[in-house]
Amino acid sequence: MEGRRYSFWLISVKTIVVHTVTYFITGLLAFVFLDYADRFADPAIRVLMRQVDDPLVAAGPMLQPLRGILFGLVFYLLQSEFFEQDKGWLVMWVSLVVLGIFSTFGPTPGSIEGLIYTNIPVKFQLLGLIEVILQALLFSALLFWWVKYPEKKWLNWVMGLAFLLVLLMSSLGVVMG
Repeated sequence: MEGRRYSFWLISVKTIVVHTVTYFITGLLAFVFLDYADRFADPAIRVLMRQVDDPLVAAGPMLQPLRGILFGLVFYLLQSEFFEQDKGWLVMWVSLVVLGIFSTFGPTPGSIEGLIYTNIPVKFQLLGLIEVILQALLFSALLFWWVKYPEKKWLNWVMGLAFLLVLLMSSLGVVMG
């Protein structure tokens, strides 16, 4: 039996919002608790990562809707696996972690290819995984809940306000930086 079908735009807009907000929150937590300012200044990493005071780093959160629409397209196509199953959030999270983090086609830090082909210290790569795995978990769980339970109208307001605040803070970071 086929469940409820969600529109491309419903899934995409919610994906954009949830991805942008969880990206910002986990990035902020990682910045503070993983000391990204010092870590990114390390000579072994400096050539790869922009410094935290770079205007493009401040612009990062407001550019995340571009990635969100790409995620939204995939989630729309796979909606029966992600939103119609009781543990769809888990399927989504495992898919993101396995395909988007560990098994990238290029040598991304923290991926299998990154560990094999880059000179980035393993410790740095493993610490970076904390942020991206946590973000994928928050992203998957919150998006699943928001799409699956649309009657929670308060969540529309909370997520909409959080999204606007992230865009505002990112914009201010660019202007002030």
